[in-house]
Amino acid sequence: MKGKFILPVIFVATFALSRIPGLLPPNFSAAYAFAFCAGVCFTGVMAWWLPLGVMLVTDIGLNFYYQQSGVDPDVWSAANVANLVINYGAYAVLILLGRRFSGQKSFFKLLGGGLLGAVLFYFITNTASWLFNPFGNAEYTKNLAGWILALTKGHAGFPPTWEFFRNTLLSGGLFTALFAASAKLTAESPAEKTAGQRAPEMEAEGENEAEPAEAKA
Repeated sequence: MKGKFILPVIFVATFALSRIPGLLPPNFSAAYAFAFCAGVCFTGVMAWWLPLGVMLVTDIGLNFYYQQSGVDPDVWSAANVANLVINYGAYAVLILLGRRFSGQKSFFKLLGGGLLGAVLFYFITNTASWLFNPFGNAEYTKNLAGWILALTKGHAGFPPTWEFFRNTLLSGGLFTALFAASAKLTAESPAEKTAGQRAPEMEAEGENEAEPAEAKA
């Protein structure tokens, strides 16, 4: 029962803190692990609305901050919004990946799943940027060379995408480990799961004792 309330708070608080501008290196984010582990740990619609809803709220807040502070006055441009939509598509894939894992899996299997999710996010977002090219990069030619360029170097004026991959992988592993450990620590123990339940033998004895009394009535 405790994990039902504590775990979402841990997830949201960790993700929210990680989004403080300047706190972490570029592309070093808890988002990849948040999406994957939400798919693992939560059931039903909560696995979707919790990570995507929190991401949307923080993205909107950050966009207004960057716009008002002058960091990126064109943050609401069509290209930036298209890039954001691509990211959310990748997050949805990570949630689906997480739903294929059980919370009962070992810590290391969950860590491996989180790392796989980080790799998928990198390939999906960079391939989509190359394919749809929302920023109109001339070097993103629609051939194998253009795709490889998008996966390794990126476009001029920005850090190379291999650095994006490195930070994505490192942060995916780090935050997946944190979220998976939190899930294990807040999981109900066998004693908690059976608390308040009567043993079958006791129930049977109670029924047998009640029968003579009913017969005398």
